[in-house]
Amino acid sequence: MSTIVAISTSPGIGGIGIIRMSGENCFDILNRFFVPKNKAKPKSYTLKYGKIVDNFGKTVDEVLISFFLAPKSYTTENMCEINSHGGTVIMNQILELCLKNGAILAEPGEFTKRAFLNGRMDLSQAEAVIDVIHSKTEKESKVAMDQLEGNLSQKLKEIRKKVVSLLADIEVTIDYPEYDVEEVTGAKISDVLEKIDKLLGDLEKSFLNGKILHEGVKVAIIGRPNAGKSSLLNLILNEERAIVTDIEGTTRDTIEEFINIDGVPLKIIDTAGIRNAKDEVEKIGVEKSLKISQDSDIVLAIFDCSQELNEEDYKILDLIKDKNALILLNKIDLEKRIDRGEIEKFDKKIVEISAKDKLGVDNLYKAISESLKLSKIAMDGELIVSNQRHKSLIRNSHDCVKKAQEIMKQKLPIDIISSYLKEIIEELGKITGESVTEDVINEIFAKFCLGK
Repeated sequence: MSTIVAISTSPGIGGIGIIRMSGENCFDILNRFFVPKNKAKPKSYTLKYGKIVDNFGKTVDEVLISFFLAPKSYTTENMCEINSHGGTVIMNQILELCLKNGAILAEPGEFTKRAFLNGRMDLSQAEAVIDVIHSKTEKESKVAMDQLEGNLSQKLKEIRKKVVSLLADIEVTIDYPEYDVEEVTGAKISDVLEKIDKLLGDLEKSFLNGKILHEGVKVAIIGRPNAGKSSLLNLILNEERAIVTDIEGTTRDTIEEFINIDGVPLKIIDTAGIRNAKDEVEKIGVEKSLKISQDSDIVLAIFDCSQELNEEDYKILDLIKDKNALILLNKIDLEKRIDRGEIEKFDKKIVEISAKDKLGVDNLYKAISESLKLSKIAMDGELIVSNQRHKSLIRNSHDCVKKAQEIMKQKLPIDIISSYLKEIIEELGKITGESVTEDVINEIFAKFCLGK
């Protein structure tokens, strides 16, 4: 295979930049422009100090080179990482020297793709790499690391082994009845199918938590103009993210930001004030607010407790009556005029806050966590599926088990079950990469960043 190269650190200025190169000829290419302080032959997992020089012998940068000799490298090929000073100019100069001396620019995710193709990791582990990179919270990172370490692969191998063993027993009984082989009984088949059903069912159910950790929980802040929505957003984020004025209708569009509560990412969405719009732009903003409130996982309905409830407030209360929602009574620093008894009729958790004086925010976080049961997500030791592709393939496998169980209930010939067992093996193989097409592989690694 050709020798590939790419900048592995994020674009921009930094203390250190890394240019990664992998392939059989990577050391030969490196030696054409790297002048080491120590001329000794490098060993795997060692660093060498030296200079990168251009075609005229002029120093480009002082660097440290990390050496990884095949097969003990990320890609299992000869590999090196050039640790230079960070900065676009220096890193691009070094990259250009690599390209001029025989390397080719790596495609997105090509280093990890080679690790997969060379057998260092399976496909589910390779996909976990990008999840680790994109993790927004510690819990999401832990789930991704569990997958990267092969925990999901191990569970799938356990399931696949049961399926293969059952399939072999059935086919031996069918194809070689003359041999003295213990006939597979209906009770044994049903017992094994039940165990496989539970294992796949648990994995499929875990996706709900995995989806929450991967995509976050959508939290909509709604209320009438000047109830304190934007002030609440600023309080939660601890920064002046939204414009706050005494003028009603300041927020015309949504503002979205992520926060972290109990290790779970929450997408907080500040919406336009809900009222009878006075112009076309505000009307669009209000319509968007209504839609977001219905699509969110939880709604924070905020009310100005220094004012009496009006028609707009009742409209908001009606909107949340069938939703997972918290009612926030804002401006508790002012004299209360709101009818709390009227609010309590809607049977929602009530939290009193003052966005202006930063009061009640801890109680709000606690109420959100309890309402969404965040503390129960991704408990230690729990295997969680967070990848939509994996979930779909597990569901397909689970459906095949259900069909096989239905055949057993109807007491149809057991050879019909074989086709479903083979499909389970095929679907699970698509997760680990044993039966996946090249197009799918290319699509997966195209989502990676350059240099990984």
